[in-house]
Amino acid sequence: MQYRYIGKSGLRVTPICLGTMTFGTSADKKESFKIMDKAYDMGINFFDTAELYPVPPSGEYAGLTEEIIGEWLQTKPRDSIILASKVAGAANGWFVPPIRHGLTAIDRFHITKALENTLKRLKTDYIDLYQVHWPDMSVPIEESLYVLDEFVKQGKIRYIGTSNDSAYGLTKSNEVSKFKNLTRFQSIQNNFSMLNRRFMDELSNVCRKENISLLPYSPLAGGVLTGKYNQKFYPENARFAKYLNNPNPRIQAQAKRFVNDKTLSSVEEYLKIAKEYDVSLTTLATAWSMHFDFIASTIIGASNADQLDDTLAAFEYKISDELMRKLDAVHEDILYPMG
Repeated sequence: MQYRYIGKSGLRVTPICLGTMTFGTSADKKESFKIMDKAYDMGINFFDTAELYPVPPSGEYAGLTEEIIGEWLQTKPRDSIILASKVAGAANGWFVPPIRHGLTAIDRFHITKALENTLKRLKTDYIDLYQVHWPDMSVPIEESLYVLDEFVKQGKIRYIGTSNDSAYGLTKSNEVSKFKNLTRFQSIQNNFSMLNRRFMDELSNVCRKENISLLPYSPLAGGVLTGKYNQKFYPENARFAKYLNNPNPRIQAQAKRFVNDKTLSSVEEYLKIAKEYDVSLTTLATAWSMHFDFIASTIIGASNADQLDDTLAAFEYKISDELMRKLDAVHEDILYPMG
């Protein structure tokens, strides 16, 4: 097993991280345990969760995923696992979290509340990587960093990261950390896949220059890169099949961002390339997201243990220069299919 370091931290992680947002809804506790056991037995040491999980977020189920992981964690040596979680982002943005009465913010009160409850649910006394789920546009970054820095000094958090952030946001927080001598973000967790290469426009440059690692999520573009939407009928239980029929306009818009004429045309071409190279598109897409030097670990997900087979096969799959040129050509022909 090859390992990579996250940023300038001491976190030595596997190139694949197990995401857990399905645990408690799409995957019940028994299946969640099977998924985690299989990943762990295959050598994965990095697990990512959040206080809002499982998805779709709801006040009824928020925190259930952490509870399931906390119970499973008792069956393993704690220091054999790099555990990441997240504090819910601010309610002043694109989404109002259904926790703490819809008043979430990245301030002292909410970070403290979130971390205390996460530690209880996970049945541990520290989090290896604690991340801001999405930025707060109202609370100054200094306040967030001061609080997170205190928890690092107390030993409740080892390192911190951000998520769903911009080049400006990552650069601003990094410079504030330098100027104020505070713990800095070692990682950024953003959407990144063959269908969504926006991170490479500028954020990848920030990561390279400042030695901050991307932890890409949704390497399969929410399942679109498996090819399951390139059929006459969408699978009945597929996430975006459900989202397209959801009365919520925001959820419908999300589905149309992932499933549209340009994304499906791109996938059609990627499927041809995968067939030419005799590899599953799932394996190829996962390997692609692990390929770049600014990436520490790619976050995969599963609703059942069998789904791990093709993604974990990416451990051994290497993309040649010739293959990469063919994949790049698809993107050049159909630019930014997800917008």
